[in-house]
Amino acid sequence: MACGAALMCSGALAMSVVAPATAASAPPSRAVAVTTRCATGTWAASASLTSDADLMSVARMILSSAENSSLQWEKQYGYIEYNVEGNAAENRGYTGGIVGFTSKTHDMLQLVRLYAKAAPDNPLARFLPALADVDGTSSANGLGDPFVTAWKQAARTPAFGQAQRDLADSMYLRPAVETARKDGLGRLGQFIYYDALVMHGPGDDPLSFGGIRAAAVEKALPASAGGDETAYLQAFIDARRVAMKAERGHRDTSRLDAQTSFLREQNLSLALPLSWSVYGDHYSIAAAGASGC
Repeated sequence: MACGAALMCSGALAMSVVAPATAASAPPSRAVAVTTRCATGTWAASASLTSDADLMSVARMILSSAENSSLQWEKQYGYIEYNVEGNAAENRGYTGGIVGFTSKTHDMLQLVRLYAKAAPDNPLARFLPALADVDGTSSANGLGDPFVTAWKQAARTPAFGQAQRDLADSMYLRPAVETARKDGLGRLGQFIYYDALVMHGPGDDPLSFGGIRAAAVEKALPASAGGDETAYLQAFIDARRVAMKAERGHRDTSRLDAQTSFLREQNLSLALPLSWSVYGDHYSIAAAGASGC
């Protein structure tokens, strides 16, 4: 792949900011910057989000556009913020890292434990007792600014990045792909499940992944049960939109609008190029060899 001066290259991936570009949804006089990255786009027909490293990175880019407002998912290890939900009722404590691990929902504690196994003498190890104490609550007791500082220090170590990738894959990506395959879904369906699992977590209540899937099945059968894949995925997106709007912190559903745009294009295989918008920001992923790549 040729990378010009405007591109930042890393292996098979590159990124550029193309500006100005006029978005179709923007007023005619408005110039909109589009953040673009490149990927090989030469995946085997049978490739899944877990079997092809470049395709996995594409999934992480799309997710990161919604979770971190950036396609550079590999630069989000040090992200950490308290009460991103912006209200006490939905406060999940600290949210951090590439998929938004939280101190309330147990995955942040799991992450730091996994990190400690690989690197026992790490900046976050001393906070394990406090993370265990606040698990299941929105409390910041024993954490605070020293914890935030330690998280950012840890993010500079390869072991912490590896721990984040490993846990995100084992808790969210692999279960999403496995469930999508059982439902007869292609790569877009795998990503839609992945994004939902990251935000809502597993479980069968109406606001968790299992409950959302159950609501979707009531409206349309998955492909594995003889249903139409597109109709089922739209039913899943619709059910998830209801779940998101039930929480103040998730009422912006533009990440679902992006998924719907892929669905309307019948891009069930996540073929490149991809173009979408989240929270008013515009993104694209182009195939290597395309203009700018």
